[in-house]
Amino acid sequence: MRLKGKSLLLVGLTLFSMFFGAGNLIFPPGIASQAGTATWPAFLGLAISAVGLPVLGVVAAARSGGLDQLCSRVHPLFSKAFTIVTYLAIGPCLAIPRTATTSFEMSVPPFAGPDAPLSLFRLVYSLVFFAAALVMALRPEKLTDRLGKILCPILVALIVVTFAGCLVNPLSGYGAATGDYVTHPVVKGFLEGYQTMDTIAALAFGIVIAVNIRARGVEEDQAVVKGTIRSGIIAGVMLLIIYAMLAHIGALSGGAVPNPTDGAAALTNVVGLLFGPMGNALLAVIFIIACFNVCVGLISSCGEFFHTLFPKLSYRGWAVLFALVSMVISNAGLAQIISVSAPVLGVLYPMAIVLIALSFFQRWLEGRRMVYPVAILFTGVASLLYALKDAGLPLTFLKGVPLASMGLGWVLPAAAGILLGLLLSVKKA
Repeated sequence: MRLKGKSLLLVGLTLFSMFFGAGNLIFPPGIASQAGTATWPAFLGLAISAVGLPVLGVVAAARSGGLDQLCSRVHPLFSKAFTIVTYLAIGPCLAIPRTATTSFEMSVPPFAGPDAPLSLFRLVYSLVFFAAALVMALRPEKLTDRLGKILCPILVALIVVTFAGCLVNPLSGYGAATGDYVTHPVVKGFLEGYQTMDTIAALAFGIVIAVNIRARGVEEDQAVVKGTIRSGIIAGVMLLIIYAMLAHIGALSGGAVPNPTDGAAALTNVVGLLFGPMGNALLAVIFIIACFNVCVGLISSCGEFFHTLFPKLSYRGWAVLFALVSMVISNAGLAQIISVSAPVLGVLYPMAIVLIALSFFQRWLEGRRMVYPVAILFTGVASLLYALKDAGLPLTFLKGVPLASMGLGWVLPAAAGILLGLLLSVKKA
């Protein structure tokens, strides 16, 4: 038996729901509001890093037997370290808390008075939010029925309503391009796509998607892999369409109200102009559903992974632990979480990209055991150095590396690592 028809569509919708959360709502309109007339070149870059790479990540993880198996081609110790750091980043340390914080910022302060105790409101909101997400995450095999059938269609419908409003009333048109979007919009859009975290999340979501596929009667391993890949393609197409809608909304926002502080502000400006007071309510519902979907998916994925790695604590125990830790961190606030996530993603993302790229050449890399370790070593060191430079360390020599001025200074070291790995493998043979 293989996954097809309605079942395939529902699993694809489930994966889309797990991807589409806080960052996915914020960054496309935020990019477009700054890119203005360069929105679509910037969107091309965003599509590569926030749609193309996640889909390839799902395919790579499925074909490799999971993130841990893919990483083991580098070294068993690297596999354990990278997978743990990745799951913590997309889990309780960054991405899960961001779901609650972002949805709170968009759904509570706009309706609270100027003297409202927002810290207390945030605490209460996070308690309710994570309690509800935990209840749903405790049955990971039911996610397709709950996310795919119910919450995902509601979310898509609400975004389409907002987009339709922009078509009926195009406001003032697109604004002027600003900053790096004037000189290299494609690369800038590509780098901003890191913030969605979807490429590293794609490597991790395979566990939960496989559970949902097996729950629909598909047992053969190869059929599960094929079902996972097809689900990834469906999710990718949906992401591309929704991102295009959000980019158009954000570009109009930048034209109507120049220089918004971020994507959330860009969305708020547009819905306010289009729908008046009801706009904030519409936006609040969109953010709550999107962030809730991702929160449930991430708790499930992280719980499954850590239970497999450390089975003494049950899946339910891990899920409860991650929900509690995420609730605590979410109360630090959105700005603090994003400021921490940027350098972490700057280190993780290049290595994830290289792992995914190499996986598609595995047939030709069999027996060439030095390629993965040397390529990842060079990529990881370069990414870490650039993260330290961005943190303020005086590493001025890094400016001379090709593509460094565009934020892609790791590309040449990665290529050099691959070539050196090939040469070392030939010499060993």
